Amino acid sequence: MQTVETLNEGLKRAYTLTIAAKDIEARVDAELARVAPQVRMPGFRPGKVPANIVRKMHGPALLQDALNTSIQEGIQTLLAEKQLRPAIQPSVQLADGYEPGKDAELTVELEVLPQVPAPAIEGLKLEKLTVPADDAVIDEQLQKFADQTKRWEDAEEGYAAKMGDLVTVDFVGKTMDGVAFEGGTGTDMAIELGSGRLIPGFEDATVGVKAGEERQIKVTFPEDYQAKELAGQDATFDLTVKSVKVAGEATVDEDLAKNLGLESLEQLRGLVRGQIESELGNLTRTHMKRKLLDQLAAGHDFEVPPSMVEAEFQQIWAQLEHEATHEPDPKAAMEEMEKERDDYRKIAERRVRLGLLLSEIGQANGVEVTQQEMNRLIAQAAQQYRGEDQQRFIQYIQQEPMAAAQLRAPLYEDKVVDFLFDKAEVTERETTREELEAAIESEDGFATGTHHHDHDNHKPKQKKAAAKKKADEAAAEGDEGDEVKPAKKAAPKKKAAAAPAEDEATDEAAAPAKKAAPKKKAAAADAESEAEAPAKPKKAAAKKAPKTEG
Repeated sequence: MQTVETLNEGLKRAYTLTIAAKDIEARVDAELARVAPQVRMPGFRPGKVPANIVRKMHGPALLQDALNTSIQEGIQTLLAEKQLRPAIQPSVQLADGYEPGKDAELTVELEVLPQVPAPAIEGLKLEKLTVPADDAVIDEQLQKFADQTKRWEDAEEGYAAKMGDLVTVDFVGKTMDGVAFEGGTGTDMAIELGSGRLIPGFEDATVGVKAGEERQIKVTFPEDYQAKELAGQDATFDLTVKSVKVAGEATVDEDLAKNLGLESLEQLRGLVRGQIESELGNLTRTHMKRKLLDQLAAGHDFEVPPSMVEAEFQQIWAQLEHEATHEPDPKAAMEEMEKERDDYRKIAERRVRLGLLLSEIGQANGVEVTQQEMNRLIAQAAQQYRGEDQQRFIQYIQQEPMAAAQLRAPLYEDKVVDFLFDKAEVTERETTREELEAAIESEDGFATGTHHHDHDNHKPKQKKAAAKKKADEAAAEGDEGDEVKPAKKAAPKKKAAAAPAEDEATDEAAAPAKKAAPKKKAAAADAESEAEAPAKPKKAAAKKAPKTEG
């Protein structure tokens, strides 16, 4: 194979490779000799089909395979001989006019990883802000759980329902000409007045009803209602009030723990304490990590591959565009983004540089992800798939080095960061959660989002940091699969397919549920940096991870 370098500028390289026709033909002959004994053809004994007939039948496919193999081996030889470390997959182009029997001329273009200067990791100084998980914080979270786990008691006879009460009704929805519409009838529907689960006006019109009462209410379906034939239309609902209940006193006791699926209040308290300590620890780590990365970024400056910067920028931009669609005025949000495009490109460049720097630090100091740790990562990632798809995912990761590298990268980076924490001179100071969160939000931060290198948190100063969820909101939005929550009540005897509850009518044409507003999320928000308020404590028993091979 002949190799000619045609470009060597900065990190860009280009080469012309010429693969001799005789080398390609030799591969074809070798493959022909291998497969000929296996060919079956009527009129010939097994393995006795003449080679010229086999070549005529399978020659084009054998030639294509031989050419592809020669190209791949040629590229690997080029990388090894020139000691090239590609930043991304090289671009390979076969010259126009190639014909069988001729030499194959290739153009190979790539960007190489830079020679990262020896990282300066001596003399790092960090402040570790810690927040104790005191009893008052735990008691406050327990009370929030109690408030969410309401105990409903029958109201006194003649009691008129108020906001916050639980009203159970049968209902029939009708158009203004008195015709019941499809999916608008149901029985034993429980409505917590003031919850906002129903279309505008429905709950307000139900205030004041009494058990046993019949009432007709008038509502207007929203313009963007999912059932197009009802969108923007007036309608009535004939209600028969089955019961009115009021919320009992919310107390933190053994019954609360049992309603949440636990054995005792002590166990619940322990889970809450552990979760709060974990969240506070994540806040502490996020703050330390940002300060660490700031020091590394300030002390290192070297050229980075433009292709990696562009790929990183496109990832950032795609996420920002997605977030903009959930803003009240998407067009204005996009215009604001455009003003900051250059800033985000600088962020992308910083991310790439820090990623390369952390990788260099890890390699130079023997940081590695063990096979056992990798197996755990694969098993955890495979849990999002079901049945046979889990095994296919595992095999894909094991067979695709790039996919495995992406899966490994976050853990590898965390281990490098931990190594640097151990090297740094750390001064510890106790503070409050509010001060710690303020310190994190006040930084010129931009989170890394879905990028596999969680090594930067810098964002243009003009962008406002996303407001953090309140504790009660986060607590109400715990992990659906693992959270501690009250046992489900028995289903009512009969319920219409389109009951007017937001969570029970997502697929029905005429359910008077309002549309759920999209939840806001910080642009490209980093999971580690988004330390939310306490969510519901998770059960002690963890899900079993699927077994992995290798």
